Amino acid sequence: MISKPLRVALLSYRSKPHSGGQGIYVRHLSRELAALGHRVEVFSGPPLPELDEGVELTVLPSLDLYRDPDPFRTPRREEFTDSIDVLEWLSMCTGAFPEPLTFSLRAWRHLKTRLGDFDVIHDNQCLGYGLLPLRRLGTPLVATIHHPITVDRDLELAAAPNWKRRVSLRRWYAFTRMQSRVARRLPRLTTVSHAARDEIVQSFGVSPEQLTVIGVGVDTDTFRPGGDSAGGKARIVSVASADVPLKGLPELIEAVAKLRAERDVELVVVGSARPEGAAARSITRLGLGAAVRFVSGISDDELADLFRSATVAAVPSRYEGFSLPAVEAMSCGIPLVVTTAGALPEVTGPDGLASLHVPPGDAGALAAAIGRLLDDEELRRRLGAEGRRRVVEQFTWRRTALRTAEWYAQAITGR
Repeated sequence: MISKPLRVALLSYRSKPHSGGQGIYVRHLSRELAALGHRVEVFSGPPLPELDEGVELTVLPSLDLYRDPDPFRTPRREEFTDSIDVLEWLSMCTGAFPEPLTFSLRAWRHLKTRLGDFDVIHDNQCLGYGLLPLRRLGTPLVATIHHPITVDRDLELAAAPNWKRRVSLRRWYAFTRMQSRVARRLPRLTTVSHAARDEIVQSFGVSPEQLTVIGVGVDTDTFRPGGDSAGGKARIVSVASADVPLKGLPELIEAVAKLRAERDVELVVVGSARPEGAAARSITRLGLGAAVRFVSGISDDELADLFRSATVAAVPSRYEGFSLPAVEAMSCGIPLVVTTAGALPEVTGPDGLASLHVPPGDAGALAAAIGRLLDDEELRRRLGAEGRRRVVEQFTWRRTALRTAEWYAQAITGR
């Protein structure tokens, strides 16, 4: 049991606020921990998180080499302030992704000057080598792994068109070797689902005893049922934090093409398509420029409004360690079509409860399941109601924060 408020250092190497699970996790977990009376200080590099009142932010500046609209930029000479900046720049020049490593080194440099300020240090999927000397400072160090990035790497390698692309991808994802080594040396890890736990054990070689499963949640007041539908046109909404094979966008776009043969349907994707990526090529090849649109940079309120305007929500991923978009759609009472990849069946429940299940990578099955929902209003209503009930019972941020605080207490007492 927790006998006093805790002082928590929450580390997040990048915390993009409106897409990608890491920034969403940092914002909502920190808010709910603060609401429980704990003092939370977030340490982040750019892109910075949006945080609620009562949560402190300490920025650990980086060169921000991947920022929009000039990713892979060349910094000005005066931007280099120390050897970590030089390491970050040289690593990028060789095709690597240095941020997990360089953020961890900056975090170690900063936190070693603040001994005694915190009861626990919580890393959010950085898993850089700088965490290892942090362990020796005496403050318990724990980490969240949403899912092992090796899954992303393997799917991109499988989709690579030639050997040059495969070499480039292996260099980019070289940081995953570091993450697996660091994870094996941290005694307390948490992840968001049993499916993610099994994948972490297999990919990173950690012991199952190191891992505690603590699911994440949704703001059920923001993501609530109600609102207007898209009118006469059937609308499918999907969220893709990145245009990569992991998210299964080409299969969903192909499914929309099949559906449009008989129905007036549109697809709205929360995210952005790479100009020469697989999603953009699929849209062009299938002549769907007028039927598929992408939106990005929207707030939680705008995302909730978009879900409420949907007839069906779809998660066509080839792997998900949890899937916040699935929970957000369920919280809005919107019926789902999901693949059976990763944690999706675990999160959304059995086939036919709050969602219809299809095999990953199967555009025909995806089109058939979406079409079944479009044609059956009663089924949509039943799945939507069950989804809302499931979220309220199992997936709230308050529940996540309570379980996380108990996990901190176990780390502090050494149990």
